[in-house]
Amino acid sequence: MLSWASILYGAALSAVVAGAALTALARPRQPAVILTGALATAAGALIWNAILRATHASQFFTDAPLRLLPASWQDTGSGVFALATTAVLLGLGSLATAPTRRTIALAMLCGLAAFLVDVYLY
Repeated sequence: MLSWASILYGAALSAVVAGAALTALARPRQPAVILTGALATAAGALIWNAILRATHASQFFTDAPLRLLPASWQDTGSGVFALATTAVLLGLGSLATAPTRRTIALAMLCGLAAFLVDVYLY
């Protein structure tokens, strides 16, 4: 089970990686999109891990037996929650008038960032 310190660290690290990915790949670069994406990524990962902690769901932390991608359900959930949170906040906020394809592509980038951070960095 993750401690609150680990949960907060993972959420912050996810935000940094998502923000860097958005800065590098999002065109045009819009500060509001980058900030919203980074904060939404952190919020999604934090919410998911808080749910797991509150429900004592320790079985979600079993890694897959793959050397290259040892992902667990916990890792996957962080990515899914980050994707959903980012899609909602970008879609209702700074990308409300943008094409849906762009919003979802950026949200997927943030979800992937949270997933990879969970798998490899904590």
